Amino acid sequence: MVSDDTLQILETLKKVATKTLEQKQRLGQYAVIWRDGKATTVGEDAPQDAPQESDTGHSYN
Repeated sequence: MVSDDTLQILETLKKVATKTLEQKQRLGQYAVIWRDGKATTVGEDAPQDAPQESDTGHSYN
C-alpha cells in the first residue's frame, strides 16, 4: 500500500507538471513528454527532426 505522504507528493508533482506544460503552451514553447513508451515533442515550435504529436492537448492522470 502507498502511504498518504507518497500520494500527496505524486499529486503535487502532477499539478506542477500540468502547470508547467500549460505555461509553455501559452508562451508558444514546445515540450518533450513521454507518451506510449517513447519521448515525443508537442508544440508548434518543436524541432523538425524530433518525433511529434499532431495535437498539443495533454492529460495527466
